[in-house]
Amino acid sequence: MEDFIFSDDRVLLERHGLASFEALWDLRLPGIDAPNLDRGGWSEVSRLALEGRAYYLKRQRNHLTRSITRPYGEPTFVREFRAIKRLRTLGVPALDVVFFACRRLPGKTPRKVDECAILLTRALDGWRAMDRWLAQWETLSGATRAGLLAACGKTARQLHASGLTHGCFYPKHVFLREADGGFEATLIDLEKVRPAYLGRRDRQRDLDQFFRHASALGESEADALLAAYLACAPENAEVADWRKRLSKRRAKKENG
Repeated sequence: MEDFIFSDDRVLLERHGLASFEALWDLRLPGIDAPNLDRGGWSEVSRLALEGRAYYLKRQRNHLTRSITRPYGEPTFVREFRAIKRLRTLGVPALDVVFFACRRLPGKTPRKVDECAILLTRALDGWRAMDRWLAQWETLSGATRAGLLAACGKTARQLHASGLTHGCFYPKHVFLREADGGFEATLIDLEKVRPAYLGRRDRQRDLDQFFRHASALGESEADALLAAYLACAPENAEVADWRKRLSKRRAKKENG
C-alpha cells in the first residue's frame, strides 16, 4: 500500500523533518499507555505536538490481523487505515488521518522480516468519548443528554446505512463534541470495521455492544437513541421491536 500524507499537514511535517516513515519511526516519544503486546508483536500510541497542532502517533511491529484473504496477516493499522478511508468516502464520520505508511524491516535474525506500520491521526482535543459523558450522566441536563443520544444514534445509522458494521461499537469508541446547538460524533478504533454480511443481526450486534457498556442509560433514554438510529419517534413500534430483539439477544448471550 502506498504512503499517505494529508496535504494540509505536509508542510508542517516537512518543516519538522517528519514527513517520512523513517523519521516518524525513529522519533523518540513516550507512550501514553503501556504497549499492546497482543498478536505476537507490539503496538504503541504517543502524543505529538507541533506548533499548536496535536496528533496521535501510532506505531507497531508484527501486530498483525489475519483473514481469509490475508492468511499470513497484515498490520492492524493497514486495516484501520483502509476502513477510515472507506468510511470517509461514504460520508461516515471518522477520525482524520494525517500520515500512513508501512514497511518490512529487518527482524532479529537474517531471514526474519518484521511487518511495521505507522498511523498518524489528529488528536480529538475538544471531543469526549461517550463513556466519559456517561460517567457523569446524572449531572447532565436533559437537553445535553438528548443531544448526545441523538448524535450516537445518528452516527450508528450512518455507519449501518453504508453497509458496514463497527465490530467494537463501545461508548469509548464514539467521540462527541458540541456543535450547532447539539452534538456531533465521530468514530475511532476502526480496525474491525467490515461489511454487514448478516444484515440486521450484525447491526444488532453493534448496538448490543453499545448498550451493554452504557448501563447509565434508562429505558426511555435507550429508546431515544434507538429512535435517532431508526429516524422515527420513540413511540414508534419499530423502536419497541428493536428493543425486544436486543433484549432477547442479550438474554441468550447471558444464558450461554
